[in-house]
Amino acid sequence: MCPVPSLAPPDRELVNNRTVDETTPYDSALPDDRDRDQAGRARNARPRDGLGRPLPYGAPGVERQPEGVPRSPGQSLAEAQRLLDAGMPFHAHEVLEDAWKAAAEPQRALWRGLAQLAVGLTHALRGNAQGAATLLRRGADGIDPYRDAPPYGIDIAGLSGWARQLAEHPAGGRDSAPSLLLGGPRDTV
Repeated sequence: MCPVPSLAPPDRELVNNRTVDETTPYDSALPDDRDRDQAGRARNARPRDGLGRPLPYGAPGVERQPEGVPRSPGQSLAEAQRLLDAGMPFHAHEVLEDAWKAAAEPQRALWRGLAQLAVGLTHALRGNAQGAATLLRRGADGIDPYRDAPPYGIDIAGLSGWARQLAEHPAGGRDSAPSLLLGGPRDTV
């Protein structure tokens, strides 16, 4: 496939059909209606449903989880479980992702694996069987090393078995949310 040549002069580039160079302020190269932060990075203020799917602008959506909220492992698990129980695994993934980003190295793979399980369930509920199976297996593989000494009361064996079973039949995601903790559903830490 041949690259498409630029129509801008060599010292300039096209951004949103405007010719800009290094002296052009980034914001002036973008239409005023784009949702961008000061550095020009896209922000996504578009409303979303309970599974994280974008809705039309102006439609009522589900409040997104705030990013970067410091929580203890127990608080992260309790909030993620609440969201899973409410049928919002996409939002549970955001909570688990915060825990992953904040965790020290020995625990990072655990939280990443848990976040992948939540995303896998999200894909299953959205009807994306292939994406669901991939992420559920990846998440199960990520948490399996913690099976012999499950931290924070997490039911590693139960979650791994649930994820692998759901990966084989992703349509079954509509029937249940996993329990993150040992001792059955909805325990607190």
